[in-house]
Amino acid sequence: MVGEFARVITFKTEYAQSLIDRFYLKESAPHIAISVDMLDTGIDVPEAVNLVFFKLVRSKTKFWQMMGRGTRLCPNLFGPGEHKAYFQVFDYCQNLEFFSEDPDTTDGPSGEPLGKRLFKARLELICELDAIDENLIAWRADEEMVDQSGELRRGLATRLHEEVEAMNLDNFIVRPQRRLVEKYREAGAWEELRFEERAELADEVAGLPHELDPEDEQAKRFDLLLLNLQLAVLKKEPSFARLRKQVVTIAGLLEERSAIPMVQKQLVIIQELQTDEWWEHATLTMLETVRRRLRDLVSLIEMKARKPVFTDFEDELGESTEVQFLEFISADEFERFRAKARHFLAAHLDHLVVHKLRMNEPLTAVDLAELERLLGESGVGSEIEIKQAREQSEGLGLFVRSLVGLDREAAKQALGRFLDGGTATASQIEFLDLIVDHLTEYGALSPARLYESPFIDVAAGGPESCFAANDVEELCSILGAIRDAAAG
Repeated sequence: MVGEFARVITFKTEYAQSLIDRFYLKESAPHIAISVDMLDTGIDVPEAVNLVFFKLVRSKTKFWQMMGRGTRLCPNLFGPGEHKAYFQVFDYCQNLEFFSEDPDTTDGPSGEPLGKRLFKARLELICELDAIDENLIAWRADEEMVDQSGELRRGLATRLHEEVEAMNLDNFIVRPQRRLVEKYREAGAWEELRFEERAELADEVAGLPHELDPEDEQAKRFDLLLLNLQLAVLKKEPSFARLRKQVVTIAGLLEERSAIPMVQKQLVIIQELQTDEWWEHATLTMLETVRRRLRDLVSLIEMKARKPVFTDFEDELGESTEVQFLEFISADEFERFRAKARHFLAAHLDHLVVHKLRMNEPLTAVDLAELERLLGESGVGSEIEIKQAREQSEGLGLFVRSLVGLDREAAKQALGRFLDGGTATASQIEFLDLIVDHLTEYGALSPARLYESPFIDVAAGGPESCFAANDVEELCSILGAIRDAAAG
């Protein structure tokens, strides 16, 4: 460790929480914390006056949470009697400009899961093998090339067919694509793939959950590396040199672990991979052999042996642009507004619209307008605060519901079929009680929360581990209906 003044903090960092706790302390190092996602929310360091954004953000909620890290008040920060009056944002991805224009935003992820990328890479390789014409075959290795590419294609198609075959049609994520999954469960469907079929496999089937035994993540990443390398060979892409270098690096690290019997068994090919001669004559089949023989070994490489690459670039900063947010409300101000609104609504639970929210009765546009009038005319919140509440909670009805909760009997009534059946198991009853508790306190529940604590403390695998698939789907539908009733 070079120093303590600045530290990288990620979920892989040893004693990450201890570092965060020390970051809270004014006189304690580290004084600069560098992270991805871990410090965006829930970190209240009043002394923070410099925020650096070096990633693209398109979620308005996440953006304002990140901005909130700088809004904490701090007395005497700039000297006796000189309280914290501002903070600076160094934004290298134009997030400030983006959100100052108040565009449509999304909270969706920007990257694809590894499993989906593997599916699509295998599919693309199948398509490239199908597209090899006779001239290319003759240029490569005549009939031998035909046999090799045919064997490779069969292996790829078999793997993808097995993956689709292992997709559970009762899974509520798979069910909307039932027609396509059933179609590609037939082995004959993989013998020849037309353009339309490739498109629907890549767009609709890739990434659906399956029930094959889970594989080591490092092995899957090695699979993806070799698949991309095979594609680079077929398509004559310049990325071949970069991908080859990665494989050679992995081979070198594996050779350092030659004392392990599994590595020793593959030492010949590991050493050959590090020679130029092997790569001069590398074929798709040779690359496939490397993939199969080394994929289960890459996890043996010590993380500390994966040496970092140091670069020395001189940054050139362009002209800065000052962006004014006229409607900016600090996190502290908004929390004060939330507390005032909760106190006010607790005294007005008999108001018609508030009562409808607590009893899970659907709201109309007129009801939502009345809620806005109620909060505004009471002096609880300004027009800007109410607008921010509406945007952050995806509707004013959901914001108010989050403060007053759902009536317990109304929550039980919504889950009536599950609670009145009389045949529920002990774990099912406990799971449903947790749902009722959450709805009573917070007013709504996202199905995704069912896979987090405290629910997984009762059912480790989520609702599927104690309910049938059709019951899980119905449960998610009920939770959606409860939310929709408040959204209006």
